[in-house]
Amino acid sequence: MKFGKKEMSAFGFGAIGKDMVYALSASFVMYYYQDILGISAAFVGTILMIARVFDAVNDPFMGVVVAKTNTKWGRFRPWVLLGTVLNAIVLVYMFNVPELAGSALKTYFSIIYILWGVTYTMMDIPYWSMIPAVTDNAKDRENMSVIGRTCAGVGNALITIGTVMAVAMLGKGNERAGFGKFAIIVAVIFVIAEAVLFFCIKERKSEEKMETVSIPEMFRSLFNNDQAMVTVITIVLINTALYITSNLIIYFFKYDIGGAGWSGTYTLFSSVGGASQILGMMIVYPLLRKKFGNTQIFRLCLISAIAGYGLLLAVCLLGFAHNIAIILIPGILVFLSNGILTVLTTVFLSASVDYGELKTGHREESVIFSMQTFVVKLASGVAVFLTGIGISMIGLVGNADTEGEIVAQSASTLMGLRLLMTLIPIAGLIAAFFVFKNKFILSDEKSEEIAAELKARREEA
Repeated sequence: MKFGKKEMSAFGFGAIGKDMVYALSASFVMYYYQDILGISAAFVGTILMIARVFDAVNDPFMGVVVAKTNTKWGRFRPWVLLGTVLNAIVLVYMFNVPELAGSALKTYFSIIYILWGVTYTMMDIPYWSMIPAVTDNAKDRENMSVIGRTCAGVGNALITIGTVMAVAMLGKGNERAGFGKFAIIVAVIFVIAEAVLFFCIKERKSEEKMETVSIPEMFRSLFNNDQAMVTVITIVLINTALYITSNLIIYFFKYDIGGAGWSGTYTLFSSVGGASQILGMMIVYPLLRKKFGNTQIFRLCLISAIAGYGLLLAVCLLGFAHNIAIILIPGILVFLSNGILTVLTTVFLSASVDYGELKTGHREESVIFSMQTFVVKLASGVAVFLTGIGISMIGLVGNADTEGEIVAQSASTLMGLRLLMTLIPIAGLIAAFFVFKNKFILSDEKSEEIAAELKARREEA
């Protein structure tokens, strides 16, 4: 049955809304609670890691709950809508904290953040799982996945680009108030987006049995599929580098570059970075694909991202950090490369599914792609933990209780910040490059060969 443009648009709008919420949490919770509210970075990082790991483990449980659901609205849409409303409420309270201090504030943060993760999973798992339930057309399903991932990138970019400037305008110099108001706006957009999805999409095949995946099944499938293992390890390394950057870059612009207009400079950098990421996915990758194989493009982008971080460090060490035009050059390299890497990791996971079927005789598509969600969340947890420990180690003093005045940091703290946001990502990306180069064998030719052999097997069966 054909999937309509209205439904495809609603699915994409839903992705924008939910990833705006995810990006606000992933990129700004550390900054909000450490820099604005004054909780130690090490404590915030530890709680964030615990919550993300718990959230990743909770994913399969949510899959089981959804699989057993049966309502007149379908299996998935009720959970999307319920999870959205609950998550939006939690988001508002996460960025509108009562006047608390000390252990009371830490307890509040710990509870509210774990609640945020649980309620986000409540809507995120059924969102992606509904694809087979709304259309039986293979091309439509593929297009839904592409639209969903692309629009998710748009939602992420909107938050990356607009948050700091919006907070400055809404708070009129009071970041705490600005974040509170901005969270309410994002929460409202989120609810509207998922409501549109709920009313525009119908589950046509809800009678089909939904496959659910346990943590042991994920790892068992990985151990039996060395190419999926290589891809997953590469995803963890790349995403850890990316999340470390996204959590630290705001500190760099606020305290290292500084100045009264730091929020505008940060917004400009983020805007160019977000545009570069989308440009990489939608324009540069298709152009490169005409001349190079996917594995070649992947290695090229890893090298480009490493070079971008190296150039950023060199610019800082040579005293050009305050020149935004120069800073934009490494930023473009990193973000453009990351956009392409995001597309290719999904392509490689798909190829590893075929490889696994050829090797074992079992096609474990749902297991492999469930692992993708698991490891991305795990990478996020590791990244924020390292960020929190790193901020504490370099002695960065937050802006809490200074009535908006930016605290001057020591020269050693600023140097430590520069090294943290460049050397750790460089190390992760270099490790990803060598793991991929030495262990990944699914070139375009090899993938086509496997696909042809599987097709022949099916025809014979």
